[in-house]
Amino acid sequence: MLKSLITQKKTGDPQQNDVQLSRRKFFNYAGTAASIAVIATSCTKEELPGGANNTNNHEYNLGSGDIGILNYAYALEQLEAAFYIKVIQTQFSGITGMQVVRFIEIRDHEIAHREFFKNALGSNAIGQLEVDFSSINFSSKDSVLMTAKAFEDLGVSAYNGAGRLIMNPDYLVAAGKIVSVEARHAAWIRDQIAFGSFANEEVVDAMGLDVTRRPKEVLAIASKYIKTPINADNLPTY
Repeated sequence: MLKSLITQKKTGDPQQNDVQLSRRKFFNYAGTAASIAVIATSCTKEELPGGANNTNNHEYNLGSGDIGILNYAYALEQLEAAFYIKVIQTQFSGITGMQVVRFIEIRDHEIAHREFFKNALGSNAIGQLEVDFSSINFSSKDSVLMTAKAFEDLGVSAYNGAGRLIMNPDYLVAAGKIVSVEARHAAWIRDQIAFGSFANEEVVDAMGLDVTRRPKEVLAIASKYIKTPINADNLPTY
């Protein structure tokens, strides 16, 4: 019965079927992809991802400098978008109407974020990642919510950790707008698991600051769900 709430016309690749509406929504309020794309194409050769679109060895090199950080964010948004598309396609037992609506909203946000980075990076973007969700039971509420919590907490910490590595202020502004949305997702999902846990000590420290993670730490955690090898050796560090 709940599935009747979200009946949609779909053909071909399910990840692409939801792109057009989400892309329009996002660019209506983001307004920064075009300017970022112009800057991205003017980056030095050293900043461009080496072999980023090389499918012969099936490894994506994120690149260096700001381009590398944008590709890093793009990889994470690909993972999250693929997850929430699957959540809606295969709804867990006992899902409520409110949860369906919220998960659709989150799915659309993540697709919009994914398309934002893809369009901003243009020819510098890595290719489509192959994901592995075999460890997730999409028919189980607990499995879906706990995975969603892990992804959202990881995403927030990833943006927080990468912020200091971004040199161009336009990129930093865009990242700030996106991480605030990711934090809203994390808060709602956490409350679905345990009400009032939206900002507990797992994600907020004694100084009232969100947890941060460095790119290689984040990618090591995410690698459980990503089959495509990712080379992050050229990313900036601190």
